[in-house]
Amino acid sequence: MRRLFLFLWRMRMLERFKRELPLHILLVPGVILTFIFSYMPIYGLIMAFEDYNPGLGFFKSPWIGFENFRMVFSQAQFRNTIFNTLFISIFKIAIGTFSSVVFALLLNEIPSNFNKRLFQTIVYVPNFISWVIMAGILFNILAADGPLNLFLGLFGIKPVQFLSNPQVFRWTIIMSDVWKTFGFGTVVYLATITSIDPGLYESAVIDGAGRFRQILHITLPSLGPIIILMTVLALGNVLNAGFDQVYNLYSPSVYVSGDIIDTFVYRLGLQNGKYSIGTAVGLFKSIVACILISLSLFIADKVANYKVF
Repeated sequence: MRRLFLFLWRMRMLERFKRELPLHILLVPGVILTFIFSYMPIYGLIMAFEDYNPGLGFFKSPWIGFENFRMVFSQAQFRNTIFNTLFISIFKIAIGTFSSVVFALLLNEIPSNFNKRLFQTIVYVPNFISWVIMAGILFNILAADGPLNLFLGLFGIKPVQFLSNPQVFRWTIIMSDVWKTFGFGTVVYLATITSIDPGLYESAVIDGAGRFRQILHITLPSLGPIIILMTVLALGNVLNAGFDQVYNLYSPSVYVSGDIIDTFVYRLGLQNGKYSIGTAVGLFKSIVACILISLSLFIADKVANYKVF
């Protein structure tokens, strides 16, 4: 009986494998690329514990243990880099979420579907523009004689050095990122608003509630779970403050306020040739990011009943 059961199980699995074979073949290129670019480089993390010399390679470079980590953590520049990363990331999440929710509420109040889709498309388009192109646009807009400073000059405000003043640069990074990406969040929140039961609004109208009270007591509470979910999931990437954006916009004059972990690793490891120290910083960031992502998924499961697996 047991042999018969095993035989039938194997036949069923063989039939299933034959049926799904084309799908497995489609996965092969992705698996190969993932192995080459995501798993094979993991071996290079050994550099974080060595005084790595490219001429000696991984096996012959001197082993120094955690000396690279001690050196990095003792530097005031690295501590300032962590502060910059957290400051920029947290305000990006907070202001970006607020902007997306407010704009979604405003779009929902537009009666014309054509106008609603038009404005939605306008704010969503910048999300598809790379930071290389966006940086060129911002350099022109934010220049001392650019459109924004000319506009501020109408009110008697002196030209602001948005990209070279350390005190202003952080907020330039934050607000430019919000301008570029809040359209995506708007789509998510607007889709949630359209799924709210219309009967709730009809009941509110019968009770004499105006549009503002409907938003306050129906729309916002209905958006609450998705706002919490999106915010919690974003916290998992709080150490990714946007390498593409910062690298294309910053300069040595704003390193003190605009340097983040990713740009610090790039300059230290690649430009200055300190591969071991750069790898140590990258490994530290990866470990913390892994913990934060796991924590954010756990909180999302408990608070918003969202599960990845």
